[in-house]
Amino acid sequence: MKNPQRQATDRLADAPPESELVSRAASGEGAAFEIIMRRHNQLLFRTARSIVRDDAEAEDVVQEAYLRAWRGLGTYRAESKLSTWLVRITTNEALGRLRRKTAQIIPLEAAMTSHEPEIQAALTDRPDRSPEHSVMRVEMRKLLEARVDQLPEAFRTVFILRAIEEMSVEDVAQALEIPEATVRTRFFRARSLLRESLAQVLDDGLSEAFAFDGARCDRIVAGVLARGKAEGLAGKE
Repeated sequence: MKNPQRQATDRLADAPPESELVSRAASGEGAAFEIIMRRHNQLLFRTARSIVRDDAEAEDVVQEAYLRAWRGLGTYRAESKLSTWLVRITTNEALGRLRRKTAQIIPLEAAMTSHEPEIQAALTDRPDRSPEHSVMRVEMRKLLEARVDQLPEAFRTVFILRAIEEMSVEDVAQALEIPEATVRTRFFRARSLLRESLAQVLDDGLSEAFAFDGARCDRIVAGVLARGKAEGLAGKE
């Protein structure tokens, strides 16, 4: 028996063309709109998250955006991709929330002065497939997400759509209603800022890399003493 996740994947694969789904959803068919949502959930969540920088808030934004989109499906004329249209609605909803909350954007420079010992420690672990390496990958992901969050808003959304969602320059420009040249400029600047930020973290962590103290030291000492005792090298207490 298939699990629910596999069944959902199969439904998406066997779904009718997008134009038909839009027409059916516009007429009130919930199942059709469910397929549309499942196809675009990740894209819209990442879009919203890039603006509001909070998982729960991003989920609320996406829900509101979907409701707005469903109500307005009758006005959708396929002049742009459905995904582009949905991103535009999501972006407007997220920005509207920010304006209502008068949120402040955290400048990247402020974040670059902060230290994250846990992430720096993860960077010193062995690059293998051990459980420690899995933890390191999680911490690295958190590090990258944190640095992306600290990008200026205009750069952050462009970076998410281009680098993570791999949308084309043309589609991002249409979704955000900005010139294609602006998309390219913001994406280039976002990558530059991220490189600078990550380099700062790396520099801060180098002094602690391969540190021969604490737990690492204890493990090695204990291991050597145990083996020495087993081999008769440490017969005396």
